[in-house]
Amino acid sequence: MSWTIAPEPYGSPAALALWRAYYTEVSDRWYLLHEGRRTGPEELEREIAARSGSELAPPTGQLLVAWYDGEPAGCAGVRLLDAATAELTRVFVDQERRGRGGAPLLVRAAEDAARDLGAGLMVLDTRGDLVEARALYARLGYAESEPHNDDVYAEHWFRKDLTRPVPAHRCAAAHDPSRTAPR
Repeated sequence: MSWTIAPEPYGSPAALALWRAYYTEVSDRWYLLHEGRRTGPEELEREIAARSGSELAPPTGQLLVAWYDGEPAGCAGVRLLDAATAELTRVFVDQERRGRGGAPLLVRAAEDAARDLGAGLMVLDTRGDLVEARALYARLGYAESEPHNDDVYAEHWFRKDLTRPVPAHRCAAAHDPSRTAPR
């Protein structure tokens, strides 16, 4: 059982399926917490359609898909906010494959993509109820920061300096072809 991570067009069937799974989960969690219900079908379709992911396309963005034994299992997106700052978004691993190391690999691959785009700083936002995400970002060296946007659903903002040297043990893992080879 192994992970591979590769760039993927935001409109590909794999990317669209992962976007639907991601959005369904985070939307349902919000509605269950705040309104005691799941996302309605019309709400879900409207919001999925409204956010195509086009900002995650080169030359100013990148969508990465994590494949687990040849099946799409997760994603992470990066988009430039300005010439030096990238935003991490859509970090997701499907429930069946959580706990197998995919999320840290995705975030590290997204950091590499941000560096390739010229960014020296990565920022992100998340909600308070997404405690797993907040723990992941803290574990990977992200620090809570002041808001960098006014997203109505954002409750926590993080940042990470991407110009600091990457530890040698991470460099080897990041460049291990078995972890980052195209599918």
